[in-house]
Amino acid sequence: MTSVKQTFAPDGALAKAIDGFSPRQAQLDMALAIEASIKQKQALVVEAGTGTGKTFAYLIPALLSNKKAIISTGTKNLQEQLFHRDLPIIKKALGSNKRTVLLKGRSNYLCLHRLRQHSGNSTLVDKNVLGQLTQVRQWASSTKSGDMGELKSLPEDARVLPLVTSTVDNCLGKDCPDYEDCYLVKARRQALDAEVVVVNHHLFFADMALKNTGFGELIPESDLVVFDEAHQIPDIATEYFGENLSSRQLRELCEEVELIYRTALKDAGQLSKAADKLKMQLADLRLLYPDTPQKGNWVESLAEETIRAQVERISDSLEFLYEVIKTHLGRDKDLDNCFERCSQARTLLDKLCDVQKKGVSLWYETTPRHIVLHLTPLSIAKRFAEFMAEPPRSWVFTSATLMVDDGFEHFTRQMGIDEPQTLALDSPFDYDSQAMLCVPRFLPEPSDWAMREHLVNIAQRLIEASGGRCFLLFTSHAMLNDIAKVLPDKIDNPVLVQGSMSKRALLDEYLSSKNGVLLGTGAFWEGVDVRGQDLTCVLIDKLPFASPDDPLLQARIEDCRKSGANPFARLQIPRAVITLKQGAGRLIRDNSDKGVLVICDNRLVTRDYGKTFLGSLPPMRRTRTLDDAVQFLEQITQEDSQTS
Repeated sequence: MTSVKQTFAPDGALAKAIDGFSPRQAQLDMALAIEASIKQKQALVVEAGTGTGKTFAYLIPALLSNKKAIISTGTKNLQEQLFHRDLPIIKKALGSNKRTVLLKGRSNYLCLHRLRQHSGNSTLVDKNVLGQLTQVRQWASSTKSGDMGELKSLPEDARVLPLVTSTVDNCLGKDCPDYEDCYLVKARRQALDAEVVVVNHHLFFADMALKNTGFGELIPESDLVVFDEAHQIPDIATEYFGENLSSRQLRELCEEVELIYRTALKDAGQLSKAADKLKMQLADLRLLYPDTPQKGNWVESLAEETIRAQVERISDSLEFLYEVIKTHLGRDKDLDNCFERCSQARTLLDKLCDVQKKGVSLWYETTPRHIVLHLTPLSIAKRFAEFMAEPPRSWVFTSATLMVDDGFEHFTRQMGIDEPQTLALDSPFDYDSQAMLCVPRFLPEPSDWAMREHLVNIAQRLIEASGGRCFLLFTSHAMLNDIAKVLPDKIDNPVLVQGSMSKRALLDEYLSSKNGVLLGTGAFWEGVDVRGQDLTCVLIDKLPFASPDDPLLQARIEDCRKSGANPFARLQIPRAVITLKQGAGRLIRDNSDKGVLVICDNRLVTRDYGKTFLGSLPPMRRTRTLDDAVQFLEQITQEDSQTS
């Protein structure tokens, strides 16, 4: 049998199958470390710098082993790229016939039962949704997988999707009349039979949370679990280890009760009345908060008399709906399911109003129409450690951004990973010649209002020198919007602003423009891969510390203080370092890329903790003089014009 080392050799399987493949020592080192981890059933944590080729480094040991593997990626897009592009190349090179499956979350699969429920009730949906429903019905007659992603004519946020897909709440499971034809069930069966299953982090942890309740288990057992983009895991796992209840969730419950009354149980008028009453009470609670979406401390909110009184009314209405449904149990399977959901919601609402509970944060967030209540554990380390321990298997956590202060302690402590093997691999890029980092002199403090004018002036000079081809990354929507209002009048380049269209459409527009300037926040700090001449400058407005108003962060800070630790050093700095590394990582994506990174925050040089941030960034040439950055950009622009 071919070994990992032979596969990566200059005359190995990859070199023979892939034009232009050349061995990289860091890639081989990572692959060999994973091979050892598989044999010894150990946990391995790897920071692999951009350009290492980590995808091949973990896929090849996984395919060459005789083990069952789960590969979990950060997003659905990365999941599909890995499955449709990378895996076929490697399988062909290795001559592997291992069964590989792409598994998505349940909301990605058509639910035949819900499609039939809504198809005969056009009076319950408006004309736009009715048109989408017609498209789904036509596609449903020919699809083999039931993957809603096949239906390219539907927008990602199509309003019909919740009507024709299922949730954990409304799925009837084995009681469903369409169970044997269920696309989700078929996908899971394929996953059980496959040797490599490709998922995303949200699906992995949603399933892990269900395992703790004794059912669900969408993801099959495996011998090896690989997490790519592992820096995202702590936040995603925390989300699924907590509990939440939203007014949208309860409203959908009410709408389903209404649908059952109108179709199956027309003699049960009380169902409609009870559902309407609860819907009104939920709407009234949302009206007690400002129109602008916000997050806040739920314990403090409950202390307000008006909020507490309204929550009590919702509790009473939920109880009333529960009692009404109870009188019709056994008459309709969907209504029986609504009864279970109603019962769970009552229990969960009580739990979310228990302000004495320790070790958790109780917080809320509002959207334009709804409110979500959250109960979030302050630490997931213990639960994740227990999950890793049983049964023994190999775990690989990898990302370009896991280390802080040259160590993995921040990540491993968050995840409860005890004494793992660790490996730090530098990027193969020559950052000293390819890139420059500029922290301009004479900047006001980041919170100073005058910073807006400075940012516009700096951006103007950079955009002129680079001929566009810039990302301006912001730590807040407020700053992004302020600059977006002013910048278009100062430059002739196309200005593309996050929120004006979908992320994919915005990137396509940017790439086709050839001289565009993209203004983005959160979503554009990671998972965006723009190579070559299309991106030569990244500007970051300030160090990306999390908002001090975030209620979950506040609770963690308080908990950290109680344990005698320094929350700024233990929580806030490491998180900001990893985010900054992600943003900086947008600039150099290839051996031939060149560019300038400008960080407009003098705290990098005036505060002691600035050394931690600078030490975590790639080894670019550094300057405090904006003229140097402009000159380097002009040089890159001139070289590009000569070669194009």
